[in-house]
Amino acid sequence: MATYLIGDIQGCLEPLQRLLDTINFDPAVDRLWPCGDLVNRGGDSLGVLRLLHSVAPCVAPVLGNHDLHLLAEQARHPEGGSSNLEFEAILQAHDQASLLDWLNQMPLAAWDEEHRLLRVHAGVVPSWTWQQTLVYAQEVSAVLRGPRRQTLLRKMYGDRPRRWRPERSGWRRLRLITNVLCRIRYCDAQDRLFLHRDPPKGRQRKRYRPWFKHRNRATRDVRIAFGHWAALGLRCRKRYLALDSGCVWGGQLSAWCLEENRLRQVNASR
Repeated sequence: MATYLIGDIQGCLEPLQRLLDTINFDPAVDRLWPCGDLVNRGGDSLGVLRLLHSVAPCVAPVLGNHDLHLLAEQARHPEGGSSNLEFEAILQAHDQASLLDWLNQMPLAAWDEEHRLLRVHAGVVPSWTWQQTLVYAQEVSAVLRGPRRQTLLRKMYGDRPRRWRPERSGWRRLRLITNVLCRIRYCDAQDRLFLHRDPPKGRQRKRYRPWFKHRNRATRDVRIAFGHWAALGLRCRKRYLALDSGCVWGGQLSAWCLEENRLRQVNASR
């Protein structure tokens, strides 16, 4: 049995098929753990969902920001009508209900005790332990799977609040948890997010650092696998695995085998 962590697929069906062939993936014995952002921008998000859904339950992704955006579009346009053409193809598909119900059941964070591995799409703030990360992720998942789902998918957009405080409550708390797990790149030592696309400059440059570079973060005793950050590039380190190697931007699609500590990659389609 082999367990493969996969970077951001983002609708790149043909590279995903080649990658699965390259690693000789066998759904009867192997496991596939994508690090979020299964859909959007790559051209065939519907094909990606169908392929991964067809080999479930050996596929266990965590949700990324693009996956949540797809679920929000489904809630907003249940009969179709999305301006996103890839999402519209999914919403008009005969099997869209089963595909999106499956996607909606996926967590925002996952833990594997065997490998002492935490999986998220984007990252964590310094004060969160891996146990707290799972608890906070479950708060969001519980709402996604309950009667307040549509309200959450409407209220999750926005950059504020920016600083994590355990006493936060309501929709602002859920939005912040979602932003940490699905959008974070930079933060400061006091759990304050910097959510701009461009890196911090000037005085903010010293204050805000990549979330995984904070020396006193509570998750330093475990390894974290994440995607989301194509500009960062592939990084396979002792304490973290950054696996978004920019396939949708013309880079590579990457798979890391946990049992072999081995990287496999395929190039993006032309």
